[in-house]
Amino acid sequence: MAGERMTGAEEHILFVDDERNILKAVARLLDDTPYRLLVAANGVEALDLVKNNIVSVVVSDNIMPGMLGVELLARIRTLSPDTIRILLTGQADLHTAIDAINHGEVFRFLLKPWDNHELLAVLREASDRFALVNKLRRSDEATLLSLAQTVELKDAYTRGHCDNVAKYSLMIAEELGLADEVVENIRHGSWLHDIGKIGVPESILNKNGPLTEEEFAVVRHHPRWGADVARQARLHHTVIDIILYHHEKFGGGGYPTGISGEEIPLEARIVGVADVFDALTTDRPYREAYSIEKACGILNDMRGSSLEPRLVEILIGKVGA
Repeated sequence: MAGERMTGAEEHILFVDDERNILKAVARLLDDTPYRLLVAANGVEALDLVKNNIVSVVVSDNIMPGMLGVELLARIRTLSPDTIRILLTGQADLHTAIDAINHGEVFRFLLKPWDNHELLAVLREASDRFALVNKLRRSDEATLLSLAQTVELKDAYTRGHCDNVAKYSLMIAEELGLADEVVENIRHGSWLHDIGKIGVPESILNKNGPLTEEEFAVVRHHPRWGADVARQARLHHTVIDIILYHHEKFGGGGYPTGISGEEIPLEARIVGVADVFDALTTDRPYREAYSIEKACGILNDMRGSSLEPRLVEILIGKVGA
């Protein structure tokens, strides 16, 4: 990930491997980085270090005497739920690694022998995720807005986007007469709806032209990534729903789940309309901003297929077109 690291001064990365030369290689690799490294030769040593230190990320080999890496990471999940867990594995136990990821024990897995650039990139992503979860947990409004604006700094074309989406979303919410608590959660969800883009490379966010299928697959992942972070930070379920579902389509075929109609939570449908309208009326790398009149025409064309018709009607009425 590009941008300034978010890791705190007292946090450590723990590397667990029963081969001393592996631990030495990792120490050399991280010597000129900001990371503070702890090492352990087995699961028992690793658990002791986790109990006595703030460990933001743990990278563990899988095949070790005494305790397999997957077992160690499962125990760390219970002991220190916020610690980001990465499994280092050989081809022979790749199935085990994938199974561990599917059961939520592991954030990523890396194959031996690893690529140094890939390892550093994964460590950075994991470290930033740990920091983001802890910041979100201190979810006063100033912190939430600050984090949303941090995402905007990655993309020169989305400055002010989170505030604009909140403004348009609240126009719709207030017309619907939603309860104050719901309106407040919509405000927070609007600010944070793109928080998962922290994990999307700036080269993709700022690309001047259409994305490749591989690049768009990375972008499509951001709602799940953001929702996972918000869930781990124990934010309100409405905020999580907005982050996860704001790119779903009313007629189906959106992402990440493909649900449709009223299966999509109302709050996410509201933010989805506001998000599209602000995108249309803002300069993008591939086109200039549309006029309000043109944008409202496009919204009308999206009624029923992508956006809920009554919410489109409300917003068009509010923006005065």
